[in-house]
Amino acid sequence: MAQKPNKSAPKAAPADTLDVDLLWQMQRVGAANLSPDGAQAVCSVSTPSMADNKSRSALWLLSTLGGEPRQLTRCGDKDSQPQFSPRGDLVAFLAKREDGGVKDETTQLYLIAPDGGEARRAGVVATGVEAFKWFPDGRRVALLSWVWPHLKGTEAQAKAHTEHKARKETGVATSEANYRYWDHFMPVGRVVHLHVLDVHTGELTNLFEGSPLQLSRTEPDNTCFDISPDGKRIAFSHDVNPDQPIDGRNRISVIDVKTRRTSLLAKADDWHLTAPVWRGDGKRLAWLAAEVGRKHTLPNHLAVGDATGSTWSVVSSEWDHEVQAPLQWEEDGEAVLFAAEQQGRRHLWRFDLPDLRAEVVVEGGWLHAFHKVAGTLVTLADSASHPPQLRAHEPDGTAARIEHFNEELLARLNLGDTEEVWFTGALGDEVQMWLHYPPGFDRSRKYPVLHTIHGGPHTAPGDVWHWRWNNKVFAAQGYVVASVNYHGSSSFGHAFLDSITHRWGELELEDVEAATDWLLKKRWVDKRRIFATGGSYGGYMVAWMNGHVPAGRYAAYICHAGCYDWQAMFADDAWSWHAKELGAWYWEDPARIAAQSPHTYAGNFNTPTLVIHGALDYRVPDAQGLAYYNTLKARGIDSRLLWFPDENHWVLKPRNSAQWYGEFFAWLRRHDVATSKGKAGK
Repeated sequence: MAQKPNKSAPKAAPADTLDVDLLWQMQRVGAANLSPDGAQAVCSVSTPSMADNKSRSALWLLSTLGGEPRQLTRCGDKDSQPQFSPRGDLVAFLAKREDGGVKDETTQLYLIAPDGGEARRAGVVATGVEAFKWFPDGRRVALLSWVWPHLKGTEAQAKAHTEHKARKETGVATSEANYRYWDHFMPVGRVVHLHVLDVHTGELTNLFEGSPLQLSRTEPDNTCFDISPDGKRIAFSHDVNPDQPIDGRNRISVIDVKTRRTSLLAKADDWHLTAPVWRGDGKRLAWLAAEVGRKHTLPNHLAVGDATGSTWSVVSSEWDHEVQAPLQWEEDGEAVLFAAEQQGRRHLWRFDLPDLRAEVVVEGGWLHAFHKVAGTLVTLADSASHPPQLRAHEPDGTAARIEHFNEELLARLNLGDTEEVWFTGALGDEVQMWLHYPPGFDRSRKYPVLHTIHGGPHTAPGDVWHWRWNNKVFAAQGYVVASVNYHGSSSFGHAFLDSITHRWGELELEDVEAATDWLLKKRWVDKRRIFATGGSYGGYMVAWMNGHVPAGRYAAYICHAGCYDWQAMFADDAWSWHAKELGAWYWEDPARIAAQSPHTYAGNFNTPTLVIHGALDYRVPDAQGLAYYNTLKARGIDSRLLWFPDENHWVLKPRNSAQWYGEFFAWLRRHDVATSKGKAGK
């Protein structure tokens, strides 16, 4: 059960430092959805349990006017994606529960009144619910579900699902080009269809039944579609290519809910169009548009078109930022709200259409979600100094926290300071680095340095909390933690992001090495105690460094889920991007691929390395980590392996996370001249 929020913080000065146990005592607040009058917000709050080795999620009601938060659901295990109905009389959410003596086998849609009571199942969707949105009438929802496309009717789908669950075979047989994603195999022979569910009668209608239409198989969510203000039409983003490539090019279409007739709204051969959203009058739509046919790294821009499909245009092409879903129209219909990154932060922006101008509405930190209704805006954002928090923003610019989860715990902690610095890196460009100092940092003392090299590569660490790689937990161990936004990182413009294409490793290494040089000039840095760690592409980077950096510069490396051999990496779920990023298919130009692959330089490996990987990682298959570890062993280099049979690209279970941090810190201590006893490796 979620703890009751405590508004009164202790008056004593912070004394404790953050560790993994305290990190897993914190509640994790999700995105909020506002009531029609903007007076209330509902969100999911996850409460981890190290003892149970899992987390439970419940819904909470929060007042934007200053009232006390109230827990709305208690009986579920993973209550998520809450949304107020258009009349505000119900909250719909997704869960797997027991209702009427029947336990859910798949995720279902539930309804509960905001003033409390028992939640009820809205209807039975045998194939489960992925995402949903309310119709304006408050009686129906549109939802996504994986179905067998050749079957007609809910009974046939239910029968097929029962038979599939009962089968004894475990093999996966497929002819699809994309058959697994992230940590799961895509349901064989099934596709994602758009449905309408009457929440009063439970009647379910498959709008795509009997047609070749389908939605994204990789991450189907409620940004894939949007319902018109009159409830008669649904705009959706889809790829007509039956192979559904992971790097396909979507178009925007509209389906008439009553007749099921579909019409094309927008398409262009070189453009990938996603995340459509209707304006309040139903006359125009906005969506995201990326000209990936010209270059795969080009960002999403804001596009606007009329509801007839006669005209549309990209309106933010002169603004060198990537627009990120979801989009939301302002009530006046003259601007669109969205999140976008800028120099290691993520803000909420308003893009005014008459003058094509973007302005920051709410500054990050790192903005994770927002929703605006009736003039009230609610945001979910974190920073390096606090986990995600919800705030209500009024039209006059004032803002206030509307929840106080974790406040008592955070008040006890001395998290240390965070600083943004810039230095000259590759190509003579200015490069950003975030430094997280240990609590009680004293510039007259010597400190070890811990690089945390980010993945992606086209992402950006910044003023952000991060539950899995928490820089404050690292700093609390006594390290100055350095996070470099190397060339290739997002949030610094397209040229900076695209600069590493077809030459991975080169500029990124120059930047990390320049950062280390910058740090070594500081009197408070102990040059004998420099460490480099990274995950995913950051793991690639430390493996790359092991083959390119002279022995002794770094005391040890940690490689989490790192890319090691680009030819063998062709087993991943994103193989269709390889040639675009590396410059060729491995069979076309083996030398070019090998030149960008850490395994090519195994003869130069010399630095002790901890290798971490999960068996369910399909983005970077675990054979990458095992091959790297085996190579280190064959070369007689001090190394250690941490392998999880039940984790994916991320380590998500509480006990496994504790083990991850424990091994992480033990490896650093083992190779730290100030803490190790005897020779490293003994």
